[in-house]
Amino acid sequence: MKNLNDTPLLTLKKVVHREHAVLLVEFKYNFKLKELIKSIEGFRFSYTLKGWVALFTIERLALVIDKTKDLVLLVEDSSLQTDVSILKRNKISAENNYQIILGFKKYLIGKRYSESTVSVYTQFVKDFINYQKNKRIEDLVNRDVELFLEDVFIKKNMSISTQRQFISAMKHFVVYYPQCSIDSMELVRPKKDRYLPTVLSQEEVIDLIRSCKNLKHRAIITLLYSSGLRIGELLSLKLSDINIDRKQIYIKNGKGRKDRYVQLAKSFLPLLRNYVMTYRPSVYFVEGQNGKQYTASSVRKFLHRAVKEAEIEKKVTPHTLRHSYATHMLENGIGLRHIQSLLGHAKPETTMIYTHVAKKDLLEIESPLDNLILSLRKTDKDDPKLLLSQNNYKKRGL
Repeated sequence: MKNLNDTPLLTLKKVVHREHAVLLVEFKYNFKLKELIKSIEGFRFSYTLKGWVALFTIERLALVIDKTKDLVLLVEDSSLQTDVSILKRNKISAENNYQIILGFKKYLIGKRYSESTVSVYTQFVKDFINYQKNKRIEDLVNRDVELFLEDVFIKKNMSISTQRQFISAMKHFVVYYPQCSIDSMELVRPKKDRYLPTVLSQEEVIDLIRSCKNLKHRAIITLLYSSGLRIGELLSLKLSDINIDRKQIYIKNGKGRKDRYVQLAKSFLPLLRNYVMTYRPSVYFVEGQNGKQYTASSVRKFLHRAVKEAEIEKKVTPHTLRHSYATHMLENGIGLRHIQSLLGHAKPETTMIYTHVAKKDLLEIESPLDNLILSLRKTDKDDPKLLLSQNNYKKRGL
């Protein structure tokens, strides 16, 4: 409890100074209090008003009250009566919003969504609600969603996949909190980008593995490629899930909460034994400090260095190795159904994208230009080695 005799008295007023509304802070000299007010952006001492002043904003008033509440006895002038009432309403509204967002998070957890999905969806909804400032959640409409997309997503040039995630989060929020005036049916996800994945050639994969001088890094890159694992699956992989005798790896609770088996490459076994004997992981296949799980950012960092060392010009991520695994399997004659099962895809359409990047069948198709040149070489006896790089104009009358 504050000792009233020793506690400084601080008075807040809203006055007009040089044709601007300013917040005036008055108190008897106190070094600690003076330094605190000076630390708040915008404040300067006015000899005319004999106090500290800054342009008035609700946010600045809230900041002064919050920073000084434990040091002083606050006296709010009658000129601030309306603004203080707004602050109190905003505080109640903010607390109410916090409880709604917390409830939404619990709702998603109850739906058994993954930790990542819960985190992403909750943050999307939180950002959207905070963007609305003083507007009540119950008064939010579809136009507010559109304005948020226009002012945040479009201006920041966020990807279409991120925008699709946001729309999905909002659809779930409307189901959880139907008191808002947003119509879920009118929330439309933009169409997905139809891009082809980056794929390394088999020679580039070998160059990448050889460029890793660190044994742990080499083991990680090799396993990502040889078994087609997602980065999250590799990081959560336990030693007990690796069956050397059956040459299988058990992927527990993968994407979509699905379990599956993937193959363990025979050629990887010597590297695996060397790695385990050297680093002696206790629980997980790859561990960080104190036996904790390795981080995805660490994998991306050393992979970036390895790509540079291998002089590969393509943009390579851990998922590029998975794309390469699937494409090379298809080129080696493995059926789409088996590849779908090994990758853990829920829909065959997802796996079929690799038919567009596999080169086995495409290499057997000859270009009409090759056939044309071959035909000309057979008929043009004077120039049996016709080349496009030469000037062959005379016989064509050009």
